[in-house]
Amino acid sequence: MSRESMVAKLTDLRNKIDEVDKSLLGLLAKRLSLVAEVGEVKSRNGLPIYAPDREAAMLASRRKEATDLGVPPDLIEDVLRRVMRESYLSENNKGFKTLCPQLRTIVIVGGRGQMGRLFDKILTLSGYKVQILEREDWPRAKALLADAGMVVISVPIHLTIEVINSLPRLPDDCILVDLTSVKNAPLQAMLSVHSGPVLGLHPMFGSDSGTLAKQVVVYCEGRHSEAYQWLLEQIRIWGATLYRSSAIEHDQNMSFIQALRHFTTFVYGLHLAEENVDLEQLLALSSPIYRLELVMVGRLFAQDPQLYADIIMASKSNLALIKLYYQRFEEAITLLEQGDKQAFIDRFKKIGRWFGSYAKSFLMESRVLLRQANDRRK
Repeated sequence: MSRESMVAKLTDLRNKIDEVDKSLLGLLAKRLSLVAEVGEVKSRNGLPIYAPDREAAMLASRRKEATDLGVPPDLIEDVLRRVMRESYLSENNKGFKTLCPQLRTIVIVGGRGQMGRLFDKILTLSGYKVQILEREDWPRAKALLADAGMVVISVPIHLTIEVINSLPRLPDDCILVDLTSVKNAPLQAMLSVHSGPVLGLHPMFGSDSGTLAKQVVVYCEGRHSEAYQWLLEQIRIWGATLYRSSAIEHDQNMSFIQALRHFTTFVYGLHLAEENVDLEQLLALSSPIYRLELVMVGRLFAQDPQLYADIIMASKSNLALIKLYYQRFEEAITLLEQGDKQAFIDRFKKIGRWFGSYAKSFLMESRVLLRQANDRRK
């Protein structure tokens, strides 16, 4: 085939691909329109925007149909998951059914913070009247809170106890809630200052997520749980998964999930900075998994340092856990100093047995993430 013929053939094929892409765009637009109609029905009837059983069944069906057509099932699942994520974001900007229409005004203390703004938006979309109480409004706090139906504390961790203890007397039926990532101390403080319903919440996601769909919200019951069951159901309607925990168990788990992880990321970032590593070269040489790890490290340092200082230094138990980690780090270094490869391998296998079946499932899950990371590489 001559060069001219090859160029003509490629041009023709690319034009046909462009036409198929345009058809796909039309189908995607139609699907998003149908999803919007589904969202309206869900909103009117108080149904959660995220239905895990329906999603799982749909994906399984599409994967089978894709296989029958000779299309890689992972491809159609990747496409559909991306489309569904867009759908959730779209639904999150529409109204939700009001489960407690008789509730008086909700006051968010710290409502101009990132998490406060998110809850202000989603509560307003759910039909509730919301007012914001910030530091400069505190002289009017007594008047603003005098007839509140619910008060939500959404302030930095290091200010949470102080703010709770500074609250004026609340109506006996007012629901007092906090959104702090540390739970036991704030919960005890709320129980001390308020005799009415008390609930501790920890949204396990950043305010930049844009939607509560598929997110986890931990709740720790304080007092009069019957008074706030509607709120828990409202959170389910927003698409989140609720996980019940005692405040003490929550804080113990957060030591591993947040404090230890954030501290090790901080130290790794500190080491990179002190060594003045060339980030451009690191990125250029990194395969998707190493790039993704570096992205997650850099992500930490694009956020509020006060937040992470509060999380890591929230309790002495966090410090004890970090010191224990440091001790095990030293033990691992000893293996390197001794050049004992077999001891390293034996320890590696032992850890693998501890992870059990999770190791292989995590391997498969990470492959999906790495493919997506590679797709976005510039």
